[in-house]
Amino acid sequence: MLPAVYVNIEHYLTYYPTTTTLLTIFVCISTIFLVIQEILVPVGKRRPPPGKKWRLPPGPKGIPIFGSLLDLKSARGDPDNKINQDLARYGEMTTLHLGSKTWVLLNSQRVVAEIIAKRGSLTNGRSPMPVASGIVSRNSRSLLLPPDGWTEKRRVMHSLLSGTALKEYAAWQEIESTQLLAEYLFQPQSWYRHHYRYANSVVHRIALGERLVKTGKELADLQDVVTHFIGSIGSSLIDWFPKLDALPKFLQVWRGHWERLDEWNNGVYRSWWEPVRKQIDAGIAPPSFVRDVLLHEDTKFTGDDQEAMYVAMQLIEAGSDTTREALNIFVMASLCHPEAFQKARQEVDSICAAEEAALRLPMMRDMEKMPYICALIKEVLRWRPIFPFTPDHVLTSDMEFEDYYFPAGVGFVINGIPVCNECEDPDIFKPERWLDGHEIDIAHGLWQFGGGRRICVGYRLAQRGLFLNIARLVMCYDYTAVSSLFSPLCIKND
Repeated sequence: MLPAVYVNIEHYLTYYPTTTTLLTIFVCISTIFLVIQEILVPVGKRRPPPGKKWRLPPGPKGIPIFGSLLDLKSARGDPDNKINQDLARYGEMTTLHLGSKTWVLLNSQRVVAEIIAKRGSLTNGRSPMPVASGIVSRNSRSLLLPPDGWTEKRRVMHSLLSGTALKEYAAWQEIESTQLLAEYLFQPQSWYRHHYRYANSVVHRIALGERLVKTGKELADLQDVVTHFIGSIGSSLIDWFPKLDALPKFLQVWRGHWERLDEWNNGVYRSWWEPVRKQIDAGIAPPSFVRDVLLHEDTKFTGDDQEAMYVAMQLIEAGSDTTREALNIFVMASLCHPEAFQKARQEVDSICAAEEAALRLPMMRDMEKMPYICALIKEVLRWRPIFPFTPDHVLTSDMEFEDYYFPAGVGFVINGIPVCNECEDPDIFKPERWLDGHEIDIAHGLWQFGGGRRICVGYRLAQRGLFLNIARLVMCYDYTAVSSLFSPLCIKND
């Protein structure tokens, strides 16, 4: 029967060439339409398989093709983060269609705990970012990698969380913190530069094994690497329509700009990495994460030299930037809310100025004795969140949650501003709100380090560094604004 049908179709097309042409055009148009649909339609709007029906939380409709992407990009850089609060008005969750991606914003601590923490095995993916993760990062920055590219790098970095390692690092943190106090004394006008020098020095010594002896330009270049990398995330339309990365290279007119940024980024990394690599090869390198873990034969890291370099350097750039910003926010809080500063000083003095009538600096061993300082650190991160949006936690398989049905590929994003403001008097800097018995655990009830399986690998190290420096700065220095420049920082956010 089938051969007869094929013969009839062939006979028909042979004698009706116009129909053949129309049929060919129809097939081409249909193919193009299907390809465009695959590229443009966001994950949350794609047709479900038979027997399934997606149900997502409410959110703005957006515009054809781009969805809410243009609104998100126009709000980028808004110091008040107004869009974060506006999007939270849809409820505990808000659906955004952004190019071909679908985000679900998590606007309350409850849903963050349920989806990011309790369902971390399903929400540990990352959406493809051909520019920020691909070109600019050479698919080597674990922050943006999917599970199959992230797991091995995460495994070797876990040593940073061990209790033994944290005790070993404490001595280095105390030395660098003492230098920070001296820098404050001799160059008080450059206080914010001293924060970056401290943060970079500690993580540099932990990762690479040496005290920091870089020039001002080398430090500025590394900070610029961080700035340009963060700025690349979501800046290109290709990251919002990742299927376009499959176009032939000669059509990818955007590549030149990002490849030049990558070459510069890689050059900065190499200038920090290669001297250490040569010392390790020669057997003269001091103890470090790179020598004793990353490149040690017992670790059996499966990545090549480039991947090892990115593991080490991303520790330095991430550890430097977050600590620097948190210390800067602490200074802002000290100016805007001096009463909290004075309570912190009273606690420090009760420990360090009363023991055997000998005045001494706070030490790492004092952390459990100073719950108010620990609570103040958590309040610093809550009061002015460093990350208004966390990187998306992408579903690796379909998921049902309460009355919703989410397809694989949907990204869950912690909406940092409303989540941090989910408390009484959110605009008031009040460390007392964290005096709940969990002060020492910086990740308890606070999501600025992410959560679930994607939580920042160095969050405990960061907490210990913040404790040491804030306790010492509280003890040794007063903060006073030299002009009215600081007053806008204390104004209530709407």
